[in-house]
Amino acid sequence: MDFQKHINELISTHSIVQMNMSRELLIYNAVSKGKALITEKGALATWTPIESTGRSPKDTLIVKHPESAHKIDWHSPSNRPLEPHVFDMIFEDAIRTLRTKKSFYVNDRVLGADSSYALPVRVITDKAFTSVFVDNMFRPVPEDIEKSIFFKRPFTVIAIPYNKLDQVKYTGKLRKMPDGKTSDMVIAVDFDRSIGIVFGSAYLGSVKKLMFTVMNYYLPEHGILPLHCSANEGPDGRSALMLGLSGTGKTTLSADPERALIGDDEHGWNDEGVANFENGIYAKLINLKKEKEPEIYNAIFHEADYLQHGALIENCMMYPDGVIDLDDERLTPNSRASFPLSFLTNVKPSAVSGHPTTIIFLTADANGVLPPVAKLTREQAMLWFLMGYTSKLAGTETGVKEPASTFSRFFGEPFMPRNPNDYIELLGKKMEEHGVSVYLVNTGWSGGPYGTGHRMDINITRKIISACLNGSLEKVKYVQDNQFHLEIPETCPGVDSNILNPVNTWENKASFNYRAEKLAEDFSTQFDAAYGLRNIPEAVRSQCPGK
Repeated sequence: MDFQKHINELISTHSIVQMNMSRELLIYNAVSKGKALITEKGALATWTPIESTGRSPKDTLIVKHPESAHKIDWHSPSNRPLEPHVFDMIFEDAIRTLRTKKSFYVNDRVLGADSSYALPVRVITDKAFTSVFVDNMFRPVPEDIEKSIFFKRPFTVIAIPYNKLDQVKYTGKLRKMPDGKTSDMVIAVDFDRSIGIVFGSAYLGSVKKLMFTVMNYYLPEHGILPLHCSANEGPDGRSALMLGLSGTGKTTLSADPERALIGDDEHGWNDEGVANFENGIYAKLINLKKEKEPEIYNAIFHEADYLQHGALIENCMMYPDGVIDLDDERLTPNSRASFPLSFLTNVKPSAVSGHPTTIIFLTADANGVLPPVAKLTREQAMLWFLMGYTSKLAGTETGVKEPASTFSRFFGEPFMPRNPNDYIELLGKKMEEHGVSVYLVNTGWSGGPYGTGHRMDINITRKIISACLNGSLEKVKYVQDNQFHLEIPETCPGVDSNILNPVNTWENKASFNYRAEKLAEDFSTQFDAAYGLRNIPEAVRSQCPGK
């Protein structure tokens, strides 16, 4: 099917097409058409249906073409295949739906601050609020876009948030839900034909993460490593990357007043250095405190005329006077805010930097057996990057009575569709070429597991991060942890050396050994299940705890 032909016909024949409208007009339309309310300070608030308060992983699908299927790791539970002819049906329904709309919006933007690989993306949607989100999150088209490797290969996203698919029509073709009916929403991506469709999901993150997945698929073929990470730069021009799952402290620790923020979530690393994919930030809001996160708080709640504001607040409680309650999670604990990076005070406007000198993997080990900091060799870094470990805490989910090991490869499994070696080999290559130091930093528990020990003090963690970044940990002696294959420093500036080896903080050494053995077994079991048949290099495989 010639998608572009149908899209061009739709745009050329429809009576009202809002083509690349100004930010102010998009904001005005979002309010005037009733999809957003103005908050006390001028930001816009909206609320989605309950099924759209977060991502819908089971409805997120990848079109499987015979000629490219070998590039995708179909063993990963996040990679769910969709037949091309079913995608064609969804596309036809999307075009037909847009034709019924009085008007729709077209935004031409790019993903990638480095023009050499900026990906042009055209987003077509019937909702002005979604268009404001695109304006916040995706980057303006640079003047030198012609030099991009993707200049002649643009991507298109069609987003129809509030219409639903015909369940009867897609019976047997899309997901069967617990009630026996067929799902009426889909987030589908066709890498080969450069198009994605969000149909029936009003969660703004569906659009953002679809495009992140696209970049993560395209870039490795060009020797560019995509990373789910934050990045900042010191006054000396040296950049650092932080990778970590939810609850590890990535956002808090990367917001350093002495270092300029490059970006908080999605980056690429090519032969020139690192670059942010995005133009904005999509931050979780639940329990956000001004005193703890002043930069993010002020970006959302600074006072401005609503037409000049444009921060978007998604699924927060708002009172009739426009005041937002950030602690109310009755609709969802996944309330969010989107705003441009320019709303922050300490950012690097170009959103690019040189090669990182330091990479930090953050984990919140609720078992209390990982050290506060460890240095990783090249192969160890490749292994911990592959595993993406942190802990799920007791009480966070029904049936979780003690800390449970959680693994999300590359610290972003749902968005990393390619075979695992495509990512780990690029990391190892770039580490070697640029002499990058990689550290594992545990922001979890010490002196015992969750419920017995205590959470690592944030001030101690900040001192550790500082030592990682300023090179202090390059000058100290290390001891080898043979169980977890880690190098633990004997000293760290400003930190009590007694806590650096976690066994020293436990009163009951036998209990420590039991917990450590159990966590190492979790690693080994997960590795065998996910990668046992994936041809992971032996030098990397041998660094897995429990092996």
